[in-house]
Amino acid sequence: MTKAGTGITVAAADAPAPVGRLPRRRGIELALIVVAVLLSVYGYCNVGLAQQGTLPPGAAGYGAGLGVLALLAHVAVRLRAPCADPLLLPIGVLLNGLGLVLIYRLDLETPGDRAAPTQLVWSTLGVGLFIVVVLILRDHRVLARYTYVCVVVALILLTLPILFPAVNGARIWIRVAGFSIQPGEFAKVLLAVFFAAYLAANRSALAYAGRQAWRLQLPTGRVLGPIVAVWLVSVGVLVLERDLGTSLLFFGLFVVLLYVATGRTGWIAVGLLLASLGAVAVGWLEPHVHSRVEDWLHPFASIEAGQGPNQLAQSLFAFAAGGLTGTGLGLGHSVLIGFATKSDFILATAGEELGFLGLTAIFLLYALLVERGYRAGLALRDPFGRLLAVGLSSIVALQVFVIAGGVTGLIPLTGMAMPFLAQGGSSVVTNWAIVALLIRVSHAARREHSGRVTA
Repeated sequence: MTKAGTGITVAAADAPAPVGRLPRRRGIELALIVVAVLLSVYGYCNVGLAQQGTLPPGAAGYGAGLGVLALLAHVAVRLRAPCADPLLLPIGVLLNGLGLVLIYRLDLETPGDRAAPTQLVWSTLGVGLFIVVVLILRDHRVLARYTYVCVVVALILLTLPILFPAVNGARIWIRVAGFSIQPGEFAKVLLAVFFAAYLAANRSALAYAGRQAWRLQLPTGRVLGPIVAVWLVSVGVLVLERDLGTSLLFFGLFVVLLYVATGRTGWIAVGLLLASLGAVAVGWLEPHVHSRVEDWLHPFASIEAGQGPNQLAQSLFAFAAGGLTGTGLGLGHSVLIGFATKSDFILATAGEELGFLGLTAIFLLYALLVERGYRAGLALRDPFGRLLAVGLSSIVALQVFVIAGGVTGLIPLTGMAMPFLAQGGSSVVTNWAIVALLIRVSHAARREHSGRVTA
């Protein structure tokens, strides 16, 4: 076309490109949720057929309940976070559904200790919290205003179990009138918010201020002191409670966020060194931890002594029995592990009955959940959102590593709940809160990225 009054011809390609509508991909999310629910119902039915030769009577109710919960969560995302990553919610639904199937399968071997109905109630509460967070929290940056409120509440939650009796050698539970809760599960999310907000506000001083030791630029004590003090108090309380798994989780979270905030790899080296020294010291001085280290170094010692296999040995036997494709849901013998088979060692049931391939699929689901969280965080411009997404994703990654490493004999067993899979109400509620926060961050990231592209 010709520009009026100039005689200059302007090609059609020179005109501004029309701004396209940002694809929201909620239809993809809904389709994946349907697949996740169907896979969970199939597993539930498979357990009943393997154990009793007939479909379990509650299959329809289980499928309907899980489907309704997933649909409500999807509607909340569609209304308040339409640009969110479409994979986060289906992964949570599938992992939670598989966890319910595995717990129900183990309930059939322990009729006097049925945990699946209670776990379903906690899962409902978790999805309810997910919906509340997605609907009410319109902007994740609002959380940065409550930095010190989060850390105070987290330290209170970590301290409370000291006042209650120990359970299986650890003081991590609050039990009143048959009701139990694990405050450390909620504290880890609050500490992630605190670490993210504090490091985002002081990232420049952390990276460049202070003296230099070897090749590491140390920040000033005024900047680094408060966050180190909070970390030391939280870890110290956890050591007193003998909850070494959560202690390791908090330490790893602290080091990862410090590295992401400063961009200095030296913090990783310092973190690994301190973790190694702390692990050696606690392993020798704390009898409860020392016994677990001995079991890790000599997992078959109890068999050689004629006392039968311990829990770690039974777990290794379960993984070996599963082979490549597994024995099939409902046809394993991981219940021989004992009292922790539905919690700490539930991964052994998955390894035996789903095999190496099924176990690989579960790990890939966790890896995909963590990767999508990292991707959402790194796409954001604001430092708090970036650190929050990385911190929450790292919680899941570190927890899976600690638990999987413990039950497979890679590292000493520490005792934690496998996200979504293991029995534990506090854990499943907290994990749904993590997914909800990642949904909010991914929604903001995609909208921000779309604005940069079309600007």
